[in-house]
Amino acid sequence: MLKAWSWLMLFAAVLMFAPSGLAEEYSLPNLYREAVKNSEKIKFAEENLYIAKMVKAKAWAVLFPKVTAYGSYSRYSEEKYRTSVTTLPAPLPNITSNVLIQPSESGNWGVRADESFSLSIRELEALKIAGQLITKSEFDLDTTKSDFLLAVASSYYDVLKAKKALEIAAANVQRLTQYRYFVEKRLKVGEVTRTALLRADGELSGAQADYIRSVNMLKMARAALVRMTGVEDNFRLKAEDIQFPEVDPFENLRQTALNDRTDLKSYDMQTQVAGRQVKYARGAFWPSVGIFAIYNGADQNPATSTLNRESMLAGVSLTFPFFEGGLRVAELNEARAKERQARLVYDDFKKSVDIELRGAWLDLETQKGTLKFLEDQLVFAQDNYNAVQRQYQNGLATSLDVMDANSLLLTSERNAAEALYNCQLAHLKVRKASGTLLKFVREGY
Repeated sequence: MLKAWSWLMLFAAVLMFAPSGLAEEYSLPNLYREAVKNSEKIKFAEENLYIAKMVKAKAWAVLFPKVTAYGSYSRYSEEKYRTSVTTLPAPLPNITSNVLIQPSESGNWGVRADESFSLSIRELEALKIAGQLITKSEFDLDTTKSDFLLAVASSYYDVLKAKKALEIAAANVQRLTQYRYFVEKRLKVGEVTRTALLRADGELSGAQADYIRSVNMLKMARAALVRMTGVEDNFRLKAEDIQFPEVDPFENLRQTALNDRTDLKSYDMQTQVAGRQVKYARGAFWPSVGIFAIYNGADQNPATSTLNRESMLAGVSLTFPFFEGGLRVAELNEARAKERQARLVYDDFKKSVDIELRGAWLDLETQKGTLKFLEDQLVFAQDNYNAVQRQYQNGLATSLDVMDANSLLLTSERNAAEALYNCQLAHLKVRKASGTLLKFVREGY
């Protein structure tokens, strides 16, 4: 029964998530492309960039005059006249006439152009701020892509690690099933006591529980990758042994991060925007000039004697609000405070970048240093288990020796698999921390 269950486990381990012939196989670069195409976060950042461009379009619109066309038509209840008497010298009689003061209908139309601006030309500062916000949104978009690509890589390696853990768990079930078979065989001939068989059953039950956990962990890891990248549920992963170039010394990486990290550039651009907003707020202390030009046409039926059928005029106005209850002073002080905040945030983030880069670099050095030793440990553990297994079959080793050897082998397999994938992910974390991950992915490694 146990042997049949063991073979069923192994068969499931081989066929678990085995895709159909239509399932597509994805390497890490393929997943990057699919994820960027389907990601809501990246699309959201792209919309922010579009909004920033529209803000600049509005800033441009302020610099152009506002042209308005208008027209009206009026219908009166009746025509009204005013009697006018013209007195002539005697003996001539006075002349009486009716003057139209309200026509039956009238209409007027025209075109008006208005333009207003500050003598400080603060409108140009607003246009420059809008342009800088576009640049900042472009940096934010690249930052979002870089963060997202690292998350995709992390999920990709999570699936590979979960798959490897399932294979290790299945192999452990097979080893312990075989060991139990030998224990049961030796028990029948009286070479071991029943406690040895109970110990074997206990170890095998624990291994079967680990196998079930590994199956569900792999399902969860695959579901997370599907959610992140938008690939089909029955996807296959192509595990590649990516050859990463040698990492630069830490000081070189630090300078690269200061030059290339888009999130750091975004904070720097925000500081520049805050500086220009101070200039914009200071411009409110200058007077504003308004210019207008009007063309007006009119018609009446019947026409009055004073009707002006066509007129054109232009004018200039100067406005200087000399008292607003301290509003402009408060706005200027607020802009200065926001500029100081922007500089503080930039300086703080620059320090955080340095710590993040140092941590990623040290983690990579740790992973590279331990990987070789863990691979050696795995080789030694495999040889040790095989030797102890043969000794046990010949009665030269105890069940405790077999359990210790199996535990060492199981731990070594897990640690070596974890270290291999963690080392590859650590390379990508260093590139992300130094601001070169997006470039690295675009260049196809």
